[in-house]
Amino acid sequence: MRTMRTTGPKSRDIIGRDNKVISPSLTRLYDLVVDHAEGSIIFDVDGNRYIDFAAGVAVMNTGYRCKEVIDAVKEQAERTFHCEFSDFYAEMPLRLAEKLCGLTGYEKVFLSNSGAEAVEAAMKLAFWHTRRNSMIAFYHAFHGRTLGALSLTSSKIRHKEHFPSLRVVHSYYAYCYRCPFNLECPQCGIACAKEIERTILKRELSPEDTAAIVVEPIQGEGGVIVPPPEFHKEIRRICDENSVLLIADEIQSGGFRTGKFMAMENFNVKADIVCMAKSIGGGMPLGATLSTGKIMSWPSGAHGNTFGGNLLASASGLAALEFMESNKLGDQAVDKGAYIIKRLNELKDQYRIIGDVRGMGLLIGVELVEENKDPAVEKRDLIIKKAFEGGLIMLPAGDSVIRFVPPLVISKEEIDCGFEIFEDALKAVGK
Repeated sequence: MRTMRTTGPKSRDIIGRDNKVISPSLTRLYDLVVDHAEGSIIFDVDGNRYIDFAAGVAVMNTGYRCKEVIDAVKEQAERTFHCEFSDFYAEMPLRLAEKLCGLTGYEKVFLSNSGAEAVEAAMKLAFWHTRRNSMIAFYHAFHGRTLGALSLTSSKIRHKEHFPSLRVVHSYYAYCYRCPFNLECPQCGIACAKEIERTILKRELSPEDTAAIVVEPIQGEGGVIVPPPEFHKEIRRICDENSVLLIADEIQSGGFRTGKFMAMENFNVKADIVCMAKSIGGGMPLGATLSTGKIMSWPSGAHGNTFGGNLLASASGLAALEFMESNKLGDQAVDKGAYIIKRLNELKDQYRIIGDVRGMGLLIGVELVEENKDPAVEKRDLIIKKAFEGGLIMLPAGDSVIRFVPPLVISKEEIDCGFEIFEDALKAVGK
């Protein structure tokens, strides 16, 4: 009989104190109070043990307490924490930028502290380079909650409520399971991408006003939506023929999570500007905006920050990148992802609530549906909570999707144990 986790007294005390002082805008799906972690296992303050299928929202690709990352941070901490990289020089952030350029083929890097900051820098750079004032993004997209990034975001209506926004027009992503045109790929001719050319650039925005099209290689928060290969090629063609920049948001999909360092590499498409964060910091706050030397040629003072290039974050990020590369975590992501998708498709054959299984590497989504294919939102949330009680940490996405985004170092035994808990939750909700 599997031991069920309950919220213990230490957790209840901390949650009560948290509710008094922390902004209620944060989203907490269940009552997990983290104490420490190791590899792919998290322990709460009451001693409960959980297998982590969330990796801190795709942050902890290297796993928790990666020795190489810890050693790098300790060594840098002995020297100094902060150097004000916007005003002075230091080698550690330079080495990080050189590593990112080597992994991606881009020539210039702007370092920041988060994914939203990386997106803001990309937007500002595109506006500056093109001297244009508008952008195109996609339905179901998530790019952050700062005002510029929020203008691109279209995951949920609550993200947009009561906030001013920049001029962004949204179009259809290649959500083949719920095609807005009721077509089948590839016979559709990638109608969703062509809608940009057919309608938006003729009726909504002039190409002369459009600075960039901003796209996630795989939509993460929107439901782990994996487009067909032709989709990004078509977006790239539209950008090229209309002299519009292509910005790729690799914040969740990058860092070898799909096998390649950048998910766009799987589609043989190169963006003009790339946003990265999450896993490239090894658990420390780190964002990066990458581009060519021609595009990222803005003058001194055009953009900057206080903590971008922070020495501890740079040391952590460099160690994490080197660890992921030397341990071939991209190859592991491909192998383990194929195994998880196989297991999920086996469950799909047994449980009618599983409508679709999709993913690439260890960025995988399971869409849960009612009999009529409507999103099974309440059941999805209940399954996640039941799994948590059984000792498995999972996160939602989209309207009724569960994400499988574990650390890339997760073992097969941990995957199998997690699947037992997940299937128990499926059965419980089914009953």
